[in-house]
Amino acid sequence: MSEKAAFSKGQKIWRIVLLVGVLALSVVLLVNRDKIQHLEAYGYPGIFLLSILSNATVLIPLPGVVFTSAMGAIFAPFWVAIAAGTGAALGELSGYMAGVGGQVWLTNLDWYKRLEGWIQKYNHWPIIFLAFIPNPLFDMAGFIAGAGKMPLWKFLIFTWVGKIGKMLLFAYLGAGIFRNF
Repeated sequence: MSEKAAFSKGQKIWRIVLLVGVLALSVVLLVNRDKIQHLEAYGYPGIFLLSILSNATVLIPLPGVVFTSAMGAIFAPFWVAIAAGTGAALGELSGYMAGVGGQVWLTNLDWYKRLEGWIQKYNHWPIIFLAFIPNPLFDMAGFIAGAGKMPLWKFLIFTWVGKIGKMLLFAYLGAGIFRNF
């Protein structure tokens, strides 16, 4: 067996292990979602951790923005948004890693090609936009960024900018709505 063939076999095994690990994490988080919700009682660190965990699932969304809105009414909305947005960006690493692990299977899908073209054409703006809008499909952007070998630091920064914007919106909305009750 050549050195190149051994390397590609090792890469394939690593990618499969990475993909299975991300899927297993999603199942564990989904099964334990009731326990995860109690992290909000720990203030900003709890909001940060809850946000990481609610965004670490792949294609199975947990309602992180609902907690952000509620916490915006209890704590300073700006700092809630910073904690939640930072946690959300780090949680999205699961989608990025799934893209690295599932690179072989993703590249032939039509939606992948469309979104990949959009990201190539507009650079970081699709990542920021998809991170900003409330949608459970942001993982697809992470898949593409990981499979397309976007540098991890770029993915994190673009995701962080979009998530902070979204969390600012939800934290201040929550502060305005929930304080009236």
